Amino acid sequence: MTGAGSPHSPLSSRLRALRPAAFGADPSGERWERIRRSPNFVDGVFQNPVGARTRPSGGSMVEFAKIYFRKEARARRSPVGLVPLHATTLADIAKPPASGLRLTWMGHSSVLAEIDGRRVLFDPVWGERCSPFPFAGPKRLHPVPVPLAALGPVDVVVISHDHYDHLDLPTIRALASTDTVFAVPLGVGAHLERWGVPADRLRELDWNESAEVAGLRLTATPARHFCGRGIRNKQHTLWASWAVAGSEHRIYHSGDTGYFPGFKDIGAEHGPFDATMIQIGAYSEYWPDIHMTPAEGMRAHLDLQGGQPSGAMLPIHWGTFNLAPHPWAEPGEGTVAAAAAEGARIALPQPGEPFEPTAEGIPSEPWWRAVATAPAAGWSPTAGTGSPEVAPSA
Repeated sequence: MTGAGSPHSPLSSRLRALRPAAFGADPSGERWERIRRSPNFVDGVFQNPVGARTRPSGGSMVEFAKIYFRKEARARRSPVGLVPLHATTLADIAKPPASGLRLTWMGHSSVLAEIDGRRVLFDPVWGERCSPFPFAGPKRLHPVPVPLAALGPVDVVVISHDHYDHLDLPTIRALASTDTVFAVPLGVGAHLERWGVPADRLRELDWNESAEVAGLRLTATPARHFCGRGIRNKQHTLWASWAVAGSEHRIYHSGDTGYFPGFKDIGAEHGPFDATMIQIGAYSEYWPDIHMTPAEGMRAHLDLQGGQPSGAMLPIHWGTFNLAPHPWAEPGEGTVAAAAAEGARIALPQPGEPFEPTAEGIPSEPWWRAVATAPAAGWSPTAGTGSPEVAPSA
């Protein structure tokens, strides 16, 4: 098929040649044929496991704009002081984790996971803005905790989807010059190849497909979200969450997702997990289906753990970029409250603070309170960082 709507049409080819590098590339050739054969690609687009509204529309868009740009609301969406960063990240991660599992949250959804002697870097974003342009778009609210080049060798880079706050052109170009392997959802490899990643270093997966990399089993699992980097959102690249299993440990990274019943299936197939990294920020009533609130994130964590408050949950996708109308500290506070209600164990590291999820002690202080505007009702009681043992069922 080579009509005007096909990625192989002459018009499409001319437009691809003109697009900015940050927009990436459209899938073509055998990659496009794989997409067309995917059971998740229906009526010309990738489909969610459960229907989802992806953005405000019509009158709700006008209403959202009024709220988003209100002066007093803007003030609450940013910290009032310098965000504290962990000061000794590089020295800490130079020593191997005693338990064999260590996570270092670098901000937003970027996490370095050291698991059973291997290193996995999830959704690395070291750029100053999550935008196709260096002069516009959401800017960092805190610096990256450590330079990317100082991290040392990484066995595999895992990408959840192609939005700018998860797939960052300057970061990928820097990593392309290393020997790392990239595990990405189906279609996303087109972007990486345009940016200099050799095809033989790509592991491009549909949902429920797995790849073995350096002794780790990486599985792309379903998520409820969407994709797109250019002006037109064609839904031709997949989005995913990820389950990673080593010889001794299992971890899960949610990417971006709305809540859906499939978390239970993922947990039954690939869990329980020693740690989950769960999106709890950038939610809104204007897009309730594609990002989770802290309460929904906790529900997802419990589903992934077979209904038990076991393992440790690391809240991600918050604190680094201003992407939604809610106050800056609200995702952290909401996660503390949700953990207390469920008796679940959460980790609250500063950006750059390594921790071992199965250790007796994990970071538990709500560090953001020192640089956030307090809510009218005051701060929530802290809870949810108890012992690593599995709690009894209710």
